[in-house]
Amino acid sequence: MPPQWRLPPGVTRGAWDYFQSPQVAEKYDDYFAEEPLFAFDQQVLAEQFAPPGVVADLGCGTGRALVPLVRAGHRGIAVDLSPHMLRVVREKADREQLAIECVEANLVDLNPIADAACDYAMCLYNTLGMVRGRANRRQALGEFARILRPGGRLVLHAHNWWFNLYDPGGPWWLLKNTLQSAVSRDLELGDKYYSYRGVQNFFLHVFRSREIAADLRSAGLTITRRIPLDSRTRGSLSHPWLVSGLRAYGWVLVCRRP
Repeated sequence: MPPQWRLPPGVTRGAWDYFQSPQVAEKYDDYFAEEPLFAFDQQVLAEQFAPPGVVADLGCGTGRALVPLVRAGHRGIAVDLSPHMLRVVREKADREQLAIECVEANLVDLNPIADAACDYAMCLYNTLGMVRGRANRRQALGEFARILRPGGRLVLHAHNWWFNLYDPGGPWWLLKNTLQSAVSRDLELGDKYYSYRGVQNFFLHVFRSREIAADLRSAGLTITRRIPLDSRTRGSLSHPWLVSGLRAYGWVLVCRRP
């Protein structure tokens, strides 16, 4: 286990423990088997990623979103910092003889992937929020843009900071997070630490709408479609014109590299 100072940029100790856990990877598909957001993701991806091309799945997990796309004719690049997740992806690819290349890399540094190598990229289930530090998240988005060809599309998912209003204890957390982030150099507005799937001090950043929009602009990416998400159906929020900034539990953002 590396000391804190040797962890990759943007990776917390809790995130490192998550990436290095074979149990998390082996049980990933079963754990999320009933997650309806994944089906909605697939609809959006099938619509946005046409015609077939090279797709990078950034923070791919076990390839749950990438495998169906490659079955449909795309070529895939599966990127994750977890060797155990990538092992599961390789097993799936070998079993079906799918054109998927696996790359073990940190989202902040996608150096193994060449400039403009991909027609499409995706970073789903708030995986970007696992990167600690806004500068690191912006660096990751810059890498996402770099590997996309001009005109290429990115589909990104982000959780909404304001949706904590509806969680038990959420309003108190919002107040505490606001105050702590104002006085601490080690905590940004939206940073959360909690226990997750047996990992202590798991880190996740949740976003404000203007924050993620500004971060995407800083990377030279243009939002072409913003889909606010319903917490119950995990699909599009009904009546999105009605204070969706407070009602949406997150967004699926379709972006384009000019």
